[in-house]
Amino acid sequence: MGGCAGSQRRLSDSEGEETDPAPRPPLQDRQGAHWKNAVGFWLLGLCNNFSYVVMLSAAHDILSHQRAPGNQSHVDPDPTPTPHNSSSRFDCNSVSTAAVLLADILPTLIIKLLAPLGLHLLPYSPRVLTSGICAAGSFILVAFSHSVGTSLCGVVLASISSGLGEVTFLSLTSFYPRAVISWWSSGTGGAGLLGALSYLGLTQAGLSPQHTLLSMLGIPALMLASYFLLLTSPGSQDLGGEEEAEIAAQQPLINSQATELKPGSSSHLSLRERWTVFKGLLHYIVPLVLVYFAEYFINQGLTSDEHREFAMATACISDTLGISLSGLLALPLHDFLCRLS
Repeated sequence: MGGCAGSQRRLSDSEGEETDPAPRPPLQDRQGAHWKNAVGFWLLGLCNNFSYVVMLSAAHDILSHQRAPGNQSHVDPDPTPTPHNSSSRFDCNSVSTAAVLLADILPTLIIKLLAPLGLHLLPYSPRVLTSGICAAGSFILVAFSHSVGTSLCGVVLASISSGLGEVTFLSLTSFYPRAVISWWSSGTGGAGLLGALSYLGLTQAGLSPQHTLLSMLGIPALMLASYFLLLTSPGSQDLGGEEEAEIAAQQPLINSQATELKPGSSSHLSLRERWTVFKGLLHYIVPLVLVYFAEYFINQGLTSDEHREFAMATACISDTLGISLSGLLALPLHDFLCRLS
């Protein structure tokens, strides 16, 4: 059933195609689809943020250690000492770990800034595939890196994967029952815990940072399997009963007549319409810069049908902007603290 669902989804990726609504499936089938989508979005949230979290957890190792050529199993046992302020009571690198934070967040910020302008032109499946490849590439590049610069390039790949995946999957939730956003949110939270603990646990157990990173290559594969094999086709979703009553009772964020939802439907919005939608989101985006959790509140509250796909992709810029600002501030703060005796 998974392969068939993947084929249906890839067909639905093609924009502009009209399909007749499918008859309402039996209750048992709907329940099965519900749990497949719930687990699928939880895994997508987990896998999408996993590489981002791991790179932050490995930030000190990335900046402190360089592997000697030919030494692929362990960190160089006698590395060249990294210059730092030995008189400071802080454990300082020559480069602040905020550099890793910025490499891990700025590409995501750029993607989220540009995504509402043209990302909708690319179908979902190629986006997901690109995200998975970048995540795998980040683990490989950092694992085999011999310099901080190369490692930071690997971190950038992780950021591209996370940013592209977040915009894509949050947009995709608009075509599923709204409960999936809670499962996605839970998965991203799980990534913060499991990502950090897995890196710490494996390195403390005796694995080298290189082997630890390589052992995580199964995460991008799991993300691709969750999307292509586990999720059901968006066109087969049934929002009947309580969901229909709830939608009917809600007021749209921006007044518009309801239209049938299809993946890629936001591609028909003009630049003026996109700007109107964006202005309508500003009073949510500003507080979201300060309050990360509120992102998921507003994502569930958008009732904005023909605008929902675009709005979901736009609102997620908030947390990334806040993290980027913190990284920029941390760079001079690191240097100031390390000069203290």
